[in-house]
Order: sequence, then C-alpha cells, then structure tokens
Amino acid sequence: MSQSLESSSGYALPAPLLDLLSQYLQQQVTPTIEIDPAQLAYRWVGGATGHLEPLVVNLFLNLDDLHGIDTQKSKLIQNTRQFLKGYPANHVLMTGTRGAGKSSLIRALLQTYHKEGLRVIEIARDDLLVLDKIRAAINQLSADCNCRYVVYCDDLAFNGQDESYRTLKSVLDGALDSEQDKLLVYATSNRRHLLPQLMKDNINIYNGQTDEVNPYETIDETVSLSDRFGLWLSFYPMDQTTYLQIVQHYLTLQSKPLADSLASGTANSVLEQAIDDEGALADKVRADALRWASERGGRSGRVAYQFSRYWSGKRQLAATDSES
Repeated sequence: MSQSLESSSGYALPAPLLDLLSQYLQQQVTPTIEIDPAQLAYRWVGGATGHLEPLVVNLFLNLDDLHGIDTQKSKLIQNTRQFLKGYPANHVLMTGTRGAGKSSLIRALLQTYHKEGLRVIEIARDDLLVLDKIRAAINQLSADCNCRYVVYCDDLAFNGQDESYRTLKSVLDGALDSEQDKLLVYATSNRRHLLPQLMKDNINIYNGQTDEVNPYETIDETVSLSDRFGLWLSFYPMDQTTYLQIVQHYLTLQSKPLADSLASGTANSVLEQAIDDEGALADKVRADALRWASERGGRSGRVAYQFSRYWSGKRQLAATDSES
C-alpha cells in the first residue's frame, strides 16, 4: 500500500509514516466476509476488523439427550423447522437459570438439522457491531443456496453505557431490510430485559427528581430490545427427580466408550456400579450426585453433566489401573 501511495501522490512522505498510515487503514476496515454454505458453523473473532473463523463442532449431543426442558425444546424446534422450510419464524430469546440447557439446545439443533440446511454463526456481545455486515454477506449467497443461518449470541446482556445493542435492535426489527428469510438471531441471557432496570430510576420518576422531560421513555428503551425477539423461552431451576434422571442419562452415555477401551466384563462392571438391577441410579451414586449439586449451589442439566463426567472418568481410570 505504501508504494501505491508514493506513486499516486506528489508528496514524498517518510516511509515510517506511510507504514503507520497503512496499518491504521487496515485496522479501520473490516475484511470482506465470505461464507461457505458447506461449513456448518462459524465464530466471529478479532473484533471490528476480525473475520469468521470456521468451527469444528462436536455433534455428539442430540435433542433427545436434553431432559427437563420439553416445553422450551418443542417451541424452539417448531420455530426452527418453520425457518428451514422458508415459512415465517421469529428471533428467539432464551432466558432464565444458568445451566438449564439454553446453549446445549443450539448445539443439538445443529446436530439434528444441519442436513436440512441449518447453519450457525456464533458472535459475542462485544462484536454485535459487525452483525449488519454478516447479514449482508448472507444476503449475497446464491439464490439456489438452501442454507439458513442462526446467529447465536450467548450470555447476551448490556450495561447502561453500552451502545452496541442498538445495532442488534436494528437487525431484529427496525431497519428497512430487517425482515429476511435466511437469518434469525437466537440469544441466551440470564436477564430477561437485557438492559439493566434500576429501582432508583423509578424513585426518581415518582419524586420528580429526574432531568428527563419524558422519563417513562427511558423505561421503554430498556425493554424495547427484548420486545423485538418474537419468541421468549424461560428456563427454571429443576427439581431433584429431573436432576437425577439427567444424571442417569449422562452416565449411560458416558459408559458407551468403555466397551472400546476396556474389556467387556470390566466395562459392564463399571456401568453396574452406576445403575442397579431395577434400572435406577445406585444409592451410592444417587447420594454422590445430590452432594455434588449441593456443593455447586443448585441442580441443573450442566451440573448433572459435570457430575457424570467426574464419576464416569474416575471409575474408568480405576478400571484401567486395575487391568494394568
């Protein structure tokens, strides 16, 4: 770039200055975004001047592996199938307790529907300013491309000074071209309204201590973002029975690789330590699972999965040591 500047200008700029100018321009310009429909998933990396990085997605988890969230799962599946068929569908906001399966649903959807054209682009909250450019790249795909893209934003929330949410508002519903058939936004958050709502704001309004002429418009602004998601799915803490069912399911899944790595008799004995003769969790495993949840501060699908990995890995290592 420095050579072209020198040849096109009558001024003799110092080479270090030309290098700095070239570096500055490169930092201010987002590279051309190219999307390959054959790639199942991308992640945006590098901030405003970043790029879409292809992801190798582990597709071992399917929708049947997610328990205790049947209502939320069925609504999300219906919305996604409408989207893939080209029928009207909504942007989705999934909120509620942590570890309930919000992020796992996205991975399971990709596993189930990638052959039908579902693709996922993961983007962080701080990179939402490039969302318009990603949308433009999707619109540039050939007309015969049957892929449809879910832009997935995990743990979406904003503070009062963050302005990047305005870009998201425009893409969801507001820009003249916001209605489109090849892009939806699926977001997860622990906060339903995404922007903070403070008690002092209400107190100031009621006491007349605010500087705004129309203070209620501030409240409308804080809820307007979440309102643009057409489908809200709420996730709640699970009861003990559901938690133990999930533990049992994951322990069964974790035991399947044993037959390949251990002698069949040893593999069966490890599984028998987890499941009793009646097909339920063994008392010792049940007690360990409840203790694990208590130490983690609550029951959730994530906690159940983490316990299953701990328990299964520990038993597999002990079995391997005993064989050697």
